[in-house]
Amino acid sequence: MRNVIVTGGSRGLGLGIARTLAASGHRVLAVARRPSEALSAAAEAAAAEGRGEIHFVPLDLADIAAIPEMVQDLRRRHGPLFGLVNNAGIGTEGMLATMHNSQIEALIRLNTVSPIVLSKYAVRGMLAEGRGRVVNMSSIIASTGYNGLSVYGATKASLVGFTKSLAREVGRAGITVNAVAPGFVETELTGTLGEGQREQIAKRSAMKRLVEVEDVAAAVGFLMSDAARNITGTVLTVDAGNTA
Repeated sequence: MRNVIVTGGSRGLGLGIARTLAASGHRVLAVARRPSEALSAAAEAAAAEGRGEIHFVPLDLADIAAIPEMVQDLRRRHGPLFGLVNNAGIGTEGMLATMHNSQIEALIRLNTVSPIVLSKYAVRGMLAEGRGRVVNMSSIIASTGYNGLSVYGATKASLVGFTKSLAREVGRAGITVNAVAPGFVETELTGTLGEGQREQIAKRSAMKRLVEVEDVAAAVGFLMSDAARNITGTVLTVDAGNTA
């Protein structure tokens, strides 16, 4: 059974990714600060189905110094890592001119520094195994921009550059590195949008709707599969045609 770390795996998009990967036979190591009832239910469902597994791994990913030990512990308990999905992140809104420096630092720490450091330690084991998958969750905001999300957009754009360069570093070892750029997804994060905002976003999309969690999770599942073994250094956009 292939081991895949999914950060931010206790809710929203991360939980959807965990469910999809477990359904396809992976052992998902869902990293989050705290568990959720939905994650426990997903783990029980995966166990009942008997194809894959979901395990909760407690860690605040803003604690960069704790990442190396976590990766080592997961290897000891479950064996070599096959995949990593860098999904955890925060989407703090705010105009740059008035955003507090601590908020800027928190965004960059969790959205950029943490996934880079986690990738560093995860990829070391993949290099030894001669195979692996890394998927970084970016956003269409990285290329389109959005009012009040300049720092968030910067962090997501940084993951695209990281993806492309790391793909070249580790490609010879049989490791693929890709990014997925979702549009506005139907999660609790977009639940804060007013009905008018949601309708406006949907109208801008070629499909006239918002993306659902399952759509993005399916894209990640594909990139983790053997069918995507020669796809690397790419950004897969899942936005219902919002940027078409």
